[in-house]
Amino acid sequence: MAKKAVEKGLTRKPWVKTTLAPGSKVVTDYFDKAGLTPYLDKVGFNLVGYGCTTCIGNSGPLPDEVSKAVNEADLAVTSVLSGNRNFEGRINPDVKMNYLASPPLVVAYAIAGSMKVNITTDALGTDQEGKPVFLKDIWPTEAEVNDVVANAIGEDMFNKSYQDVFAGDAQWQALPVPTGNTFEWDPESTYVRKPPYFEGLTMDPAPVEDIAGARVLAKLGDSVTTDHISPAGAIKADTPAGKYLTEHGVERRDFNSYGSRRGNHEVMIRGTFANIRLRNQIAPGTEGGFTRDFTQDGGPVSFIYDVSQNYQAAGTPLVILAGKEYGSGSSRDWAAKGTALLGVKAVIAESYERIHRSNLIGMGVLPLQFPEGASALSLGLTGEETYHITGVTALNEGGIPETVKVKAGEVEFDAKVRIDTPGEADYYRNGGIMQYVLRSLIRK
Repeated sequence: MAKKAVEKGLTRKPWVKTTLAPGSKVVTDYFDKAGLTPYLDKVGFNLVGYGCTTCIGNSGPLPDEVSKAVNEADLAVTSVLSGNRNFEGRINPDVKMNYLASPPLVVAYAIAGSMKVNITTDALGTDQEGKPVFLKDIWPTEAEVNDVVANAIGEDMFNKSYQDVFAGDAQWQALPVPTGNTFEWDPESTYVRKPPYFEGLTMDPAPVEDIAGARVLAKLGDSVTTDHISPAGAIKADTPAGKYLTEHGVERRDFNSYGSRRGNHEVMIRGTFANIRLRNQIAPGTEGGFTRDFTQDGGPVSFIYDVSQNYQAAGTPLVILAGKEYGSGSSRDWAAKGTALLGVKAVIAESYERIHRSNLIGMGVLPLQFPEGASALSLGLTGEETYHITGVTALNEGGIPETVKVKAGEVEFDAKVRIDTPGEADYYRNGGIMQYVLRSLIRK
């Protein structure tokens, strides 16, 4: 596709950022052998890395003038990628929408420079003679593709690239390796820190308690994904996570991504509910990780992390209100871990994605469901109420209550308990699956 485009005198539009990040180094070998690399370079698809570079948000920033225009005018700009993740804001913090497409179509849209083009009927550009060039003019035939595959890809390429894959390069081999049977936590590390999951752990779990005096941290709509809850992409400098890294001596160019820093709970807590596209209904007019702080007069708007710290200092438990399909998308464990570490004790949703529901239980967070046909909207919940959830203590008797009673201000309703199996009930009684497993190992 790129070769035929170049031969027609086409290239990407100047406002389009293009990158090439293959899943394997072998791809570079067969592009080179096929003679395609120079053409990809001419269209602008220069090699920037391998693996998850693009879909984890590590393909770098947009040009300064483009980023400035997007943010100043609040533009809805898009990416087109041949990866497998297109969550909102995931590819780049400035890019709101992401479309998945085949690699040839990625090249085509870069040449067209707009998603408003009907790529099947509109011209992508003009050739050297000023004549319109359509997709059909540069689309490779099946025979051309088969010829490249047959002549450019060989077993030797894979053997060469992967025979020493576990040996690493000189930098990897030069890393100091600690000795001993237990991991040595580095208190200065900004990548891996000792998490607080087992602090104060006793051999016998404390009885399950009802939830009293809780406030709403976030009131969310339908189809909130795990990437909205715990984004895996780039870290913005003006967020709590970015400020934490800056305070710990990390320069902006070394922030990396939430996904790469998942071993540091301090970064990940600050990134929970920090997706740039999150809409929290109790903080209308905002977009991103913001909520209202009812520990202060008037409930001012602030970062969700900062507000959660104020609630925890006051000893106030938190709840999340949500719509349908809460926790859809990737089954990311940090979506549940971050929720728990923010002090959230219960989530009340219209429905759940099954793995996220289970993960919440695994972190000691109680998943509840609105009555059939009911929602926060139909019940008149604003998110400003104080919540009391009673009947949870029935779990101490060994069974699973079908419902618990929720009193939110003047509104009362019976919420369905979405602890669906006896095993999940055991995890919840232990405060989470990690505590359950550790206690089980000790008893052995």
